[in-house]
Amino acid sequence: MAGTGYDEEACRERLLAGCGQLGLSLSGTQTDQLIAYLALLHKWNQAYNLTAVREPLEMVSRHLLDSLAVAPYFDTLSCLDMGSGAGLPGIPLAILCPQTRFVLLDSNSKKVRFLRQVILELGLKHCTPVHARLESLEAEQPFAILISRAFTDLPNMLQLAAHLMNPETVLLAMKGRAAESEIAALPPGYDCRIQVLRVPFCDAERCLVRISRSNAGTAVAGDTV
Repeated sequence: MAGTGYDEEACRERLLAGCGQLGLSLSGTQTDQLIAYLALLHKWNQAYNLTAVREPLEMVSRHLLDSLAVAPYFDTLSCLDMGSGAGLPGIPLAILCPQTRFVLLDSNSKKVRFLRQVILELGLKHCTPVHARLESLEAEQPFAILISRAFTDLPNMLQLAAHLMNPETVLLAMKGRAAESEIAALPPGYDCRIQVLRVPFCDAERCLVRISRSNAGTAVAGDTV
């Protein structure tokens, strides 16, 4: 048990049902790791207020499945999770993609301590938690993918992360809605496409904004990834 109100079997059933709707096939180890992460998140959240979502079943849909919903558009060897917070979407994606090197970045020391504990307990050796601000992060080489979940507006995100990108870097921003005004404010030289996400057991609007370098400028908001 991870504390009051935590029903592990119900959470496992919802996770597997949701992954089925997403077309994802989890191994037994991956399922166990995701449930163990959920238990840690629920436990630590009671003392450290890591997320406003308190109910474990709601955490399954709004955190685990929401993060995993981007998996069909995620294929890379290196990824920076910008403003990872409690490890979202980085930890669920790292469990799903053990071949990818993840850096989980956050400026909140309390949340980075939680990430270190998760990585230790789950054995996620391909993940590195970093306590720093995005604009001050130094990397030996650019990341293939920069990903964020409700981090900041798109123009500011590009400005803060510019030193971590090369012409091939792709930025993936998970948003609650299409954010047409943010897209319209992007500087020229970027291609921007949107994919509507269907998150199982979640009625909220979700989309994935994909930004990459392009001589053609910014694409219209109705495009898809």
